[in-house]
Amino acid sequence: MSRAHPLRDAVAEAVIEVGGLLREWRPSADARSGVWEGGQFKARADAMAHRALSERLAAIDGHIPVISEEDLGSLARERPTRYWLIDPIDGTASYVHGFPGYVTQAALVIGGRPEVSAVFAPESGTLYTAVRGQGARRNGMALPVCEAAPPGRGVLTDNTPEPDGIARRVYEHFGYGEYLESGSISLKLCLIAEGSAHLFVKDVPVRDWDVAAPGLVLEEVGGRLTRLDGTGFGYRDGYEHTGLVGAADPGTGRAVARWLAG
Repeated sequence: MSRAHPLRDAVAEAVIEVGGLLREWRPSADARSGVWEGGQFKARADAMAHRALSERLAAIDGHIPVISEEDLGSLARERPTRYWLIDPIDGTASYVHGFPGYVTQAALVIGGRPEVSAVFAPESGTLYTAVRGQGARRNGMALPVCEAAPPGRGVLTDNTPEPDGIARRVYEHFGYGEYLESGSISLKLCLIAEGSAHLFVKDVPVRDWDVAAPGLVLEEVGGRLTRLDGTGFGYRDGYEHTGLVGAADPGTGRAVARWLAG
C-alpha cells in the first residue's frame, strides 16, 4: 500500500479547524453581514475564514503560496508551479441564510492539476479528502469506485427544491426520476463521489477554487468533472469558466456535454 501524501492530514486538520470557527461565528449578525459584488454576496465571514485558513496553510509549509477567492492580489499574479487553491466558504448563501450546504476547502495544485485536497462540511461534520493516485476518503474511510450510472439512471442534484433551468432540461430529456436538493457546488460534487447522487449540471460562472478540491475527490473514485462544453479544468490561465458537468459515470458526463453542445 502506498504511503499517504504528507500534506493530506495537515490540510484536513486545517479545514476542520476553520469549519469549527465558521460554526462559532455563524450566530453573529456581523459575520453574516456583507455586500454584493456583481452576482455574488461577500459576507464578512468569507474574509475571516480566508485569513484563518491561509494562516493554517502557511504554518504547514510557508514556502507554498495561497491563491484565494478572497485575495485579489493572489489572483492578479502569475500562477506558481505549486500553490494552495482555497475557497474559505463555498456556499456563502447557505451559510448566511442558515442552511447546512456550505463547506470550506483547499487543494494543493502542482503543475496545473490538483494533487491533494480536503473538503469539510461543518454542519454535518463530514470530511472528504483525496490524493491523486491514492483514492478518496469520507471521514477517513476509503470511498469505493463510483457505480455505473448511464444517462437517466440515478440521482440528479442541484441547489433548488426541484430541478430548474438547465437541470430541468437535463432531467426531462434524459428521463431522470430522482432528484436531490443540495447546497454548494463542492458539496454536490462530493455527494456524487460518495454515491448519494450521480449527476450535477450547472450553466453559471464557475471558478477554479469552486471545483479543484471536490473535483479531485470525484476523479479519484472514477467520476468525471468537466466544463459545460466537455473540456477539462486546466488550472493554468483564467480562473472563471462557464458551467460544469459532474458525473459518477464518465460516459454519462460525456453524453450530457455532447447533448448540451448540440
